[in-house]
Amino acid sequence: MMRKVAVIGAGSWGTSLALLLARKNLEVVLWGRDAALMARMNNSRENVRYLPGHSFPPDLLATADLNTALAGADCLLMVVPSHGFRQVYRRLAPLLMEDIPVVSAVKGIENSSTRTMTQVMQEESTAKKHFFCVLSGPSFAEEVAQGYPTAVTVACADIAVAGAVQQLFSSSLFRVYSSSDVIGLEISGAMKNVIAIASGICDGLGYGLNARAALITRGLAEITRLGMALGADPRTFAGLAGLGDLVLTCTGNLSRNRTVGLKLGAGKSLEQALAEMTMVAEGVKTTLSCYHLAQTTGVEMPILEQTHAVLYQNKPCKDAVSDLFQRDLKEENFSL
Repeated sequence: MMRKVAVIGAGSWGTSLALLLARKNLEVVLWGRDAALMARMNNSRENVRYLPGHSFPPDLLATADLNTALAGADCLLMVVPSHGFRQVYRRLAPLLMEDIPVVSAVKGIENSSTRTMTQVMQEESTAKKHFFCVLSGPSFAEEVAQGYPTAVTVACADIAVAGAVQQLFSSSLFRVYSSSDVIGLEISGAMKNVIAIASGICDGLGYGLNARAALITRGLAEITRLGMALGADPRTFAGLAGLGDLVLTCTGNLSRNRTVGLKLGAGKSLEQALAEMTMVAEGVKTTLSCYHLAQTTGVEMPILEQTHAVLYQNKPCKDAVSDLFQRDLKEENFSL
């Protein structure tokens, strides 16, 4: 039985998951690096900056002290953006109790190493034994905080641990499936953000629903090819963490990554698009990571390549879409 959960990362997604767990009468400590913001959260009983309008249950405490967050925690939930993930985990790893589930809810890949978040944790862990898990699926933070019906997947190499985490997070309107395909969930969660930027670009250009549907479908093919090259189960990509999350992020108005694409398609620079946002769009940095990962694995990923060219080589959006559609014609088949 897990009774105390430490949630590391007080953005909208971390706060939303902390609310979900605290509403189940679990003891939850939400950690963020900004001490003043954490103090304001405790006083106002909500995260006014990142998730306003959702009151904290009595059992939810905010803190900027890692020792307070981790003391007695029998589950750790990591919700720190990928670019700061390693630094934070390195600080807290020596403080963790042994034999507890450590769950990543981060949908990104580290730029410098092209490592997934569970791989980062494995590299940074001390001699203590932990069970590394990943939570992923179609889930906007605002809707989870609202208590809207949501279904996700949790994966762990030890399926019994995945089942325990599944029970921990499940509620009457938050359904969790279990899996052992950790790499499949992580590649799906990272790459769907890249495809969502591309989808937003097409929408911003006014190219219509046909183009969006094509990008989602062929984007799924690219995600599947990369995942399989890294040892993932191909069935994962037809599930919640694959197709489900991809469709949500490419079409939903709450999608940060689609929003970046919309702004780019409308003619704004990447710098302008990011300056207008208060929260992190993981897909921007993940495009770099996945681009290098595709090159090292030799996986063909044309949508990823064109998105990379728009973001980092100043390629005009219209030229990127045109080049995608003028590639050599091919046969579509199940082998992708």
